[in-house]
Amino acid sequence: MTDNNVAAKATKRKTGGDTMEDLEAVNLAADWSDISQGLRKDLGHQLHSQWIKPIQVGGLCRETGTLDLYLPTEFSANWVQDRFADRLSLAWKIARSEVRNVRIQVHPGRRKLPDINLSDGRRPANDSNDTSMIAIGAANIGDAGFTSSVGLDPSLTFASFVTGETNILGCNAAQRMSATEQPQFSPLYLKAATGQGKTHLLHAIGHAYLGAHPRARIFYCSAERFMVEFVQALKANQMIEFKGRLRSFDLLLVDDIQFIIGKASAQEELLYTIDALLAENKRLIFAADRAPQALDGVEPRLLSRLSMGLVADIAPADIELRRKILESKLTRFAPLEVPEDVIEFLARTITRNVRELVGGLNKLIAYAQLTGQEVSLSLAEDQLTDILSANRRRITIDEIQRTVCQFYRIDRSEMSSKRRARAVVRPRQVAMYLSKVLTPRSYPEIGRKFGGRDHSTVIHAVRLIEDLRQRDADMDGDVRSLLRQLES
Repeated sequence: MTDNNVAAKATKRKTGGDTMEDLEAVNLAADWSDISQGLRKDLGHQLHSQWIKPIQVGGLCRETGTLDLYLPTEFSANWVQDRFADRLSLAWKIARSEVRNVRIQVHPGRRKLPDINLSDGRRPANDSNDTSMIAIGAANIGDAGFTSSVGLDPSLTFASFVTGETNILGCNAAQRMSATEQPQFSPLYLKAATGQGKTHLLHAIGHAYLGAHPRARIFYCSAERFMVEFVQALKANQMIEFKGRLRSFDLLLVDDIQFIIGKASAQEELLYTIDALLAENKRLIFAADRAPQALDGVEPRLLSRLSMGLVADIAPADIELRRKILESKLTRFAPLEVPEDVIEFLARTITRNVRELVGGLNKLIAYAQLTGQEVSLSLAEDQLTDILSANRRRITIDEIQRTVCQFYRIDRSEMSSKRRARAVVRPRQVAMYLSKVLTPRSYPEIGRKFGGRDHSTVIHAVRLIEDLRQRDADMDGDVRSLLRQLES
């Protein structure tokens, strides 16, 4: 750059051009885009859309190294702080060395969202021909000022759901729940790991039920959304309205029920709602990533209601089903040709979940179309390295414990022992920290793997090691070395 260009750049800053603050904001936004995309791959679409996507990046204090991240409500800020703060902090430290702390809080300038009340089952005035939005796609159960943005996806129907041996039970049970005749079981509980099709079936049930019952009132939400709206109604002293509207629905669809934890009053309200709807022969469908008996922090009475109907297990897609899914998606890209060896490669390599499988195919075809290249096996290997590596490598808590014990030269049994000697406690805390950073396990799940310890012990360990890494170069070096070993 010439001296004149440098001078012009400086003049631009002084005369209303891009300021250093503007450039900093742009750079932070670009970093956040990369971090957000990485978290979407790790957490899945549902969790990412619910909790990570709404985050807004604030300013970075150069003196303290503190970066502000904003969320729209106190509930969501607390939820993200408890479950994703460590991941967000680590991701930002990797992206920008000057970030030392991440502060998650409610946006100071947040405006209250307008009420959109479809909870009585009515369509919006300008949407008389669109039955997909009759569900409470933009519904506010308690009129407490909280507006949901979750609706039925028109693309998620039974016609677009590909079946195989691993998911046929769940699909058949879902179709029974949406049929005209009364099902023999209720509630239906769909159990499946992330990305295996349980959310697809929930949406499909909603669409099919509306087809058979055009005037039906449907409520579809996630368990987190239920808890948020419950708290909002409680604060606004509108619990009578909340209960009345919730129990007026003909079909109740609740996704990710594993997150209905914490507030006993919210669980109790869901329990009473289930009883009230079942007494009127209403239909209830729940979905979760684990069996009812394996849910953390859920009251026994609610667990018994969730498991009293049919628990339909959707197993991970086998290779035959993965092939069928890929072939079904190819019809959207005709006349583009995808060789058989590429389909076979994707089906054999991307095994974690169906969502990643379809995402890999979409990414590959999009790249080929945008660059004018032919879809080939070598192109797939080059462009899908992130997805392929994620499927080849999955770190477990057992592996973390084994690696940490070898590193610090202590016996494996010390990970679960009650000994409080510093030479044992510190490696155990490091292992807990790495378990939170490198695996999707919750604090209670990690605690159980360390001799049944309470989740608060794990939280303390994670925060302590994070603090020590900032103040103690030796500790930071130990953790970096362990990260390299585990991720290699």
